[in-house]
Amino acid sequence: MGTVFSFDVRGGEPTAVRAALDEAVAGLRRADEVFSTYRDDSQVSRLAHDEVTVDACAPEVAEVLELAAEAERVSDGWFSTRYGGRLDPTGIVKGWAVERAARRIAAAGATGVSLNGGGDVQLLGSPGSGRPWRVGVSDPLRPGGLAAVVSAAGAAELAVATSGSAERGAHVVDPRTGRSAVTDLLSVTVVAPRLTWADCWATAAFAMGSREGLRWLESLSGVEGLLITAGDEVRCTGGLAAWLG
Repeated sequence: MGTVFSFDVRGGEPTAVRAALDEAVAGLRRADEVFSTYRDDSQVSRLAHDEVTVDACAPEVAEVLELAAEAERVSDGWFSTRYGGRLDPTGIVKGWAVERAARRIAAAGATGVSLNGGGDVQLLGSPGSGRPWRVGVSDPLRPGGLAAVVSAAGAAELAVATSGSAERGAHVVDPRTGRSAVTDLLSVTVVAPRLTWADCWATAAFAMGSREGLRWLESLSGVEGLLITAGDEVRCTGGLAAWLG
């Protein structure tokens, strides 16, 4: 998927957890093989070119496309897998794949899992007794600095996803035009239980811009957001403070 994945796994029976970790890594590689839009032989590329049907693809393809349809509905079209007239589910695949991999390890008995996929993180359990997972949020205007630190204290599961232009340039697309989103934002960080949705919501809110993006994030249950504009203005949803520390 063109990025780096890092695992921090705590507790559990070592042999079982190691086997699950190997399965999780294989699952991430499999997701890249199935969903990559850069590989002509991937199932998603073949599907986009009408060479196969969804039913002829791996079951994960139908699952991801159903999730993407739900994301498009919730975001009123600001998240889409068909912008510019072509199928491209990459906006949801990474979050979905990371969350699935983390849950596979936790199901094997690990008491704490932190899986970081290119800066988007799924947290499960805890790193130790009385200790929460903590995730730093990069400051898009100050390289190497942090805009905030998210703490998972009190949560059995928490995800942190950031969408923005600071590191990858203007890569977020406005699905209405098929071109780069025109926005006053530099980054949007979303905190939610599941990375599948946190990743989607961060992308959609970034494309909306700070005013509409903040209003929309406020309307979502169990979701909080941190928005940073090009003018160095920081906007937060009302409940975000509960996750900072």
